[in-house]
Amino acid sequence: MIRVLVTDDEPLIRAGIRMILSSADDIEVVAEAANGREAVDLARTRGVDVVLLDLQMPVMDGLTALAELHRTVPRARVLILTTFGERQNVLRALAEGSSGFLLKDSAPAELLGAVRAAASGEAYLSPGATRHVVDSLASGGAVQRAEEARRRLEVLTDREREVLALLGEGLSNADAGQRIHMSEATVKTYVSRILAKLGCENRVQAALLARDAGLDA
Repeated sequence: MIRVLVTDDEPLIRAGIRMILSSADDIEVVAEAANGREAVDLARTRGVDVVLLDLQMPVMDGLTALAELHRTVPRARVLILTTFGERQNVLRALAEGSSGFLLKDSAPAELLGAVRAAASGEAYLSPGATRHVVDSLASGGAVQRAEEARRRLEVLTDREREVLALLGEGLSNADAGQRIHMSEATVKTYVSRILAKLGCENRVQAALLARDAGLDA
């Protein structure tokens, strides 16, 4: 069972998420939190696998809670709950080690898929939302970011760059393997090697780096 902690200051949103997650046989909502401080405390004591974390909350906001969770409960994967209006905070959250982000108006199937991906160690990138967020940075230091990203990618082999480009599209290991006729296990090995070479903590950071560099699949 995937043990999930749902964190949002709005009870109705928590109830809706709980209802969706409880419909799955492999997911269990073990706790709910109304602010970041509660989330950190519960994650420490309830042995959760995935934390769904809102950004805008009282007592302790989501970004502060993310940093605290990353420091004190490193095994827990954190998925950010967000809206398009919070895209700058989302980018900061991705850079600080979250396992991805999910829009609050996402379809139930997308929510379930995101939780399962995070629990299995994969980052969840909603393709449309990711594209919207990344494109929003075009007006701020894009040239510098592109140059830095291309420089960092110089350490990769051609095959590693090919796999990284697929990460930039938000593909899972299985989907990437089908695209380039490679087994899922082999793709996973490539991803681990890519993260190590680039100094990225997770797939999300690597995917954003691929986007900055203009890497196409």
